[in-house]
Amino acid sequence: MTGVAHVELRPGAYADSVTLLQVSRQVTALPGVIAAQVVMATPLNIEVLASMGFQVPMTTPNDMVVALRLADEAALPTALAAVESALSAPRGGSDSTERAAAPRTTRSALARSGAELALVSVPGQHAFVEAMDALDTGHDVLIFSDNVPLEQELILKRTAADRDLLVMGPDCGTAVVGGVGLGFANTTRPGPVGLVAASGTGCQQLLCLLDAAGVGVSAALGVGGRDLGDEIGGLSTMAALRRLDADPAVELIVVVSKPPAPNVADTVRAFADELNTPVLLALLAPGEADLTVSAEAALAALGRPTPRWPRWGRPSAPAGGRYLRGLFAGGTLCDEAMLIASETLGPIHSNIPLEAGPALDGAFTAEGHSMVDFGDDALTRGRTHPMIDPTLRLEQLAKAAADPETAVVLLDVVLGHGAEPDPAGALAPAIRSARLRREVPVVVACVGTESDPQGLHTQAGALAEAGAEVYLSNAHATRRAVELATGGAR
Repeated sequence: MTGVAHVELRPGAYADSVTLLQVSRQVTALPGVIAAQVVMATPLNIEVLASMGFQVPMTTPNDMVVALRLADEAALPTALAAVESALSAPRGGSDSTERAAAPRTTRSALARSGAELALVSVPGQHAFVEAMDALDTGHDVLIFSDNVPLEQELILKRTAADRDLLVMGPDCGTAVVGGVGLGFANTTRPGPVGLVAASGTGCQQLLCLLDAAGVGVSAALGVGGRDLGDEIGGLSTMAALRRLDADPAVELIVVVSKPPAPNVADTVRAFADELNTPVLLALLAPGEADLTVSAEAALAALGRPTPRWPRWGRPSAPAGGRYLRGLFAGGTLCDEAMLIASETLGPIHSNIPLEAGPALDGAFTAEGHSMVDFGDDALTRGRTHPMIDPTLRLEQLAKAAADPETAVVLLDVVLGHGAEPDPAGALAPAIRSARLRREVPVVVACVGTESDPQGLHTQAGALAEAGAEVYLSNAHATRRAVELATGGAR
């Protein structure tokens, strides 16, 4: 590695992953700084630092690591001063008086604000107390936090069911409530569809496909990715269905989920049949419709035509290699891609494998087709979600492109509020570099709307200009990647 490396530990120091990402970016932008990573010393972060060529001494997860690569030693004092300044910058309030007067518990915050919904976004081990506070005061709660123990989720949802309340989450990444997007949410028009989503990026895919067809969504109630598993049994899904059924603005309800437990899917199906509002189930599973087909079914149920789903970029030619490499920020998009690709390619290695599918080791690669969900809980402990921080995925893109066994790289880019302000700004140069190295095809599912802060056509156009084939539909992108992996040219 070129440059001068500097690594120091700060035992007992702590800052959240979003703050540390901002610090790292600010310091990296300084003259003379080649790279800067300020992170908590979780095993994953230490592994990433090692892959970047930093030698990190023995640490514990309670240590902060400051790792700098500099053009020369002269840049070190300025870089360390910038780290100190960025870490000490005030956050969360305009002055110390305001911060001192801020509510310190969920209960007191709800009492002061008069809000109807509590949003909990704290480290997963602390979320239970805050969420129970909200339920005890008669409020619905959205739990954005991940890494919440399953047994705590079950207690919260049973408590909510007893009190006719709704728990959205844990790990509820996307919701639209009262016309306001929460978490990672796209900007869409209001309309006749209500979504119940045991999936964040699956919900966003439907929001964006419907928006492209001119159809809006009145509400999207996220319930967390484990809600349709055997342990939870769809408790929040059925509560959300009941809420939307009572909403006169909702003409059609769509339930979207990553692969559910079959018996829970049957329970939800029977429950939906008893409602007054028509319900369409978009439950990803072998032999079931993909999300694009489900969106088309929703349009048909509303009497709306299906548009030509947009795509950008020129078709790529096969470039040799044998394997499809999928690098995803969205877990449900990864699941959908594996379901589609496995029909043709056979088993797909993954860190979130399909039932009985082969698992990936920590190296993110395998002798075979592979797909990685970089947003999985195991990869976000101590790190910001890949929809905000693309560092880890960009490293794997470079490795996949350089591997002569790679036939095609499949990516997702998810736009909207909360996501990176310019995903193409970092990804397009990496795609261009990959294409220059060995002309490996890169196929991208770009999930967004033109009203999103990043702008769908701006982002998709930049990715296409870099040499990628870009699709709004993740299913269409996956099928194109499979076509290229099997030697097919369009």
